[in-house]
Amino acid sequence: MTKTMNLELSVLPSLRKGIILIFFLSSFYAYSQQYNVILRHGTIYDGSGMKPFVGDVALNADTIAAMGDLSAANGKTEIDATGLAVSPGFINMLSWADGTLLKDGKAVSDLKQGVTLEVFGEGWSPGPRKREPSDKMWTTLGGYFDHLQKIGVSPNFASFVGATTIRAYVIGYQNRKPSVPELLQMKGLVKQAMEEGAMGVGSSLIYSPATFADTDELIELCRVAHQYGGMYITHMRSESDEILLALNETFRISREAEVPAEIYHLKINQQRNWGKIDTVLFKIDSARKSGLKISANIYPYNASATGLKERIPNWAQEGGMQSLRARIRNPDARKKILYDMGHGIPTRNSDPKDVMLLGFENDSLSRLYKGKRLNEVARLHGKSADETVLDLITADRSSIGALYFLISEGNMVRMLAEPYVSVGSDAGAMAMTKEFTDQGTHPRAYGTFARVLGKYVRDEKVMSLEEAVRRMTSLPASHLQIVKRGALRPGNFGDITVFDPLKIQDHATFENPHQYATGVNHVFVNGIQVIKDGEHTGAKPGRCVRGPGWKKK
Repeated sequence: MTKTMNLELSVLPSLRKGIILIFFLSSFYAYSQQYNVILRHGTIYDGSGMKPFVGDVALNADTIAAMGDLSAANGKTEIDATGLAVSPGFINMLSWADGTLLKDGKAVSDLKQGVTLEVFGEGWSPGPRKREPSDKMWTTLGGYFDHLQKIGVSPNFASFVGATTIRAYVIGYQNRKPSVPELLQMKGLVKQAMEEGAMGVGSSLIYSPATFADTDELIELCRVAHQYGGMYITHMRSESDEILLALNETFRISREAEVPAEIYHLKINQQRNWGKIDTVLFKIDSARKSGLKISANIYPYNASATGLKERIPNWAQEGGMQSLRARIRNPDARKKILYDMGHGIPTRNSDPKDVMLLGFENDSLSRLYKGKRLNEVARLHGKSADETVLDLITADRSSIGALYFLISEGNMVRMLAEPYVSVGSDAGAMAMTKEFTDQGTHPRAYGTFARVLGKYVRDEKVMSLEEAVRRMTSLPASHLQIVKRGALRPGNFGDITVFDPLKIQDHATFENPHQYATGVNHVFVNGIQVIKDGEHTGAKPGRCVRGPGWKKK
């Protein structure tokens, strides 16, 4: 055990002893008992990261009722898990299912990978929001939680409150500091969200209007989260040329606000920066050794996905999309935008051949350009890549989703191997239905967790299976301070994934992303089976998992 490991790692041996004791005690008391469900003879990966063991797991109602040798007990439903891994349900630390669950509450693409908890809030969160005249659903984050639980969804869900959402609610898309009264209002909104169950404050500082917030503003918001035991989680201000400065900002917020901090989708963009990998990992390790609680999550791909508009300088995006389009149509402003883009502003601009367009709102544009690289689209359009970007954003009246192939596979694997790194898809939870398949997406929406377990654990042996399960279960649960989830033990909620370690596999590709993963046999959420023999049961037992500051009414 190295000094660099988190506190939660250092206590795992004693935790495991407690689990083993409970294992045998529950076996004794299970004699002649009857349970709703018994999973028989599975290889149990309890989430601790320790070696697995063979045994039975019993469920009653929404709870793990017993574990051990339950041969004397009966189950109303019994499942033979011989040769299969039985683990806690996986936690998706970066999910955009807050929108997709409103369209389809079954979250098929994630449940088929064993995900039982979706965590939202990368900068934007479902609340607070201002009520539109025709809108009667919700205005607060807590109102969204209640709404989602009322309509019924299959997975559990949780959320950070978005710093971008807070800023947009109070200031809009203006590039300025908040006034004293505005900052007080922003802090009040964070307070309300924390009491409604937010996990903390989430930011996405690479995008406008989030980029207009300075470090002091973020510290003030996070100080409110600290009062409720929350954390800070961030898409840092740079993942490219200025990544080291961005790390410093993250550490400063953690230190001055006294909050744990997690880095969303840890990566280094642009080949010219790939050599910074040693420095990046050293800085994180040093911050952790200094006493800061720093962690990260990752998706296992060499391409990211974001809007095509992110090739445009942030100053031109002030005021939102309508203002951006107006500037593009203004000859003088357009000339200045093109000048900045041509001189590497913003620094995340990339070679057009490394950018694939995912889709458009305009069907005719989608038929012409969907799935093509930006250099080819520019050739077909008859203009430079930068001019093509401006024309397309104006014509489509959207940000236009795109894939950016900017990540080193070797760097990604090194980061994935770090013991403080969990897993997040950075995608919605989808289904292979027309409302989703008509749109382009990143394969991470269908393959993230299966890809880690299949490609990087089984095939490339980047880490052991028990360690991978820990990274997807008890590690994120401990960061979020979630109790009774993330570990298999009697008394915990019945969030369970049963999969075949020899067969689990992602199938989604960049060219054909809408393909389900395979190899997950059964999934239970709060004791209810949502995946049976690899197929969705239609059940919607998902619940809101609220943060440490929640004040139950």
